[in-house]
Amino acid sequence: MDAGAGAVPGTSRAAASPRRRLRREAWGFAVGSLCFLVGALPPYADAVGAVVVGVTFVVGAVFFTAAAFVQLSLSGRRPPRAGTHPADRWDWWAAAVQLVGTLCFNVSTTAALVAAVEDPTLLGAGWKPDAYGSVAFLVSSAFAVVATRDRGHLWDTDARTWHGTWLTMLGSVAFGASAVGAYVAPSTGEYVSTWWDDAGTLVGAVCFLLAALLSWRSADAPAG
Repeated sequence: MDAGAGAVPGTSRAAASPRRRLRREAWGFAVGSLCFLVGALPPYADAVGAVVVGVTFVVGAVFFTAAAFVQLSLSGRRPPRAGTHPADRWDWWAAAVQLVGTLCFNVSTTAALVAAVEDPTLLGAGWKPDAYGSVAFLVSSAFAVVATRDRGHLWDTDARTWHGTWLTMLGSVAFGASAVGAYVAPSTGEYVSTWWDDAGTLVGAVCFLLAALLSWRSADAPAG
């Protein structure tokens, strides 16, 4: 989630391209986060119904995945190889695992939308953060924290910032808490905690949105 803003040194065109990429990446994460934030608001769900809420989450997941793809595949970084500095290695894996997490969210949001179309009143018809995507986000955030410890050796020294890294870590923890709250206990047939379910999704979306906006601001900052 913490976007890179570096360039291949040598030309102004090379300097401009990563900035355009970073703006696209930040836009993707910001729109995706906003969709998850709005979709998790109870007044919105009450006003539009389960199907529209499901569409909102599906759209948000698509934007998340698009932004994660830009971050990993179009960022200019290379896959780890012999001689790759540990900071770069952790940075690449953070982006790769995050992409996997967004794909898991694509699957779970689509499944939730299908369930909502079939029966909007069914328990579980609305989207809840899934365990696989939440674990991937947590692992990605942990890798990013490790990479940020040695920013000077990253392929782009601005690829990770402490505020962005820890905001995404906090957001990932919140999504994880939401996934736990959304677990349906076999003994009762009810969610473990609807409060944690809603609160975790809201906090996670806000943290990711703030990280994206801060990244967007760095993309528009003059190159120094």
